Amino acid sequence: MQAEASILLDTYELTLSPITFDDVPRLHELSIGVNWPHRPHDWELLLSVGHGFAARDEIGRIVGSAMWFPMGPGRATIGMVITSPRLQENGAGRWLMKHVLAQTKGREKVLNATKPAYRLYLSLGFAPLKTVFQHNGVAHHVPDGPDHARPMTEDDRAAICRLDSLAQAADRSHIFDLLFPVSQGTVIDRNGTIEGFALCREFGRGRVIGPVVAASEEDAIALIRPHVIAHKDSFLRMDTREAGGRLSSFLNDAGIALYDTVTTMTLDCGDPQTMFSSSPYTVYGLVNQALG
Repeated sequence: MQAEASILLDTYELTLSPITFDDVPRLHELSIGVNWPHRPHDWELLLSVGHGFAARDEIGRIVGSAMWFPMGPGRATIGMVITSPRLQENGAGRWLMKHVLAQTKGREKVLNATKPAYRLYLSLGFAPLKTVFQHNGVAHHVPDGPDHARPMTEDDRAAICRLDSLAQAADRSHIFDLLFPVSQGTVIDRNGTIEGFALCREFGRGRVIGPVVAASEEDAIALIRPHVIAHKDSFLRMDTREAGGRLSSFLNDAGIALYDTVTTMTLDCGDPQTMFSSSPYTVYGLVNQALG
């Protein structure tokens, strides 16, 4: 797919360049402008594992971004597609996406579409697959629940990466290399076999619980509950594809209420249902919406 390195949109001439770490302060300003919660450190983590473009105006200000993240050799997630409000109706998002699609040609592609961007992704050939429910709020209460999770140790890390790869049908070990040092974790350990895990780290307005992988909702709640206890009366967020059920009730009862939804969409994925149904383990919580 050919995409021009510069474009004239209305009265704005935009040029495209790779995102670098030097751009983080301006990328942070961009995300604040559309009310996204990412802190500079959250941007730095994404730049450490992904590739991206920045759209710049005539005086060098960043007015748009788009990133993609390799998940092994055959898949990519796409995220951080942002355009400043004054350019959102002028085709800047489509222009940025064409560059991302050119770089991810030959890979399965997955993204989580916000409501304003949903029609754009449909027009680019993406198909809706699942709804993601964004829960967030101050955890003012710790509901009763199972307590059979234990704290993660250094020795659990390899097993966690293997379990995540099985649940995702994709290799994200390079992402865990960055998550482990900044996260607290819990695991389900059955006779020496790790059958579930949950990580919790600083993100946005507080902390995010994710990723979470487990064999059942009961295990997922057991994994999450210690993090709610540890950060009671603090702002917590969790993004999950689970609609209703015990997990949703647990989060809502804790004060981590449903706030918004986005839509998981896929392109060039063959049978995308196999991403979520071919493993005995379920991804109950996302890393974030960019990384899945």
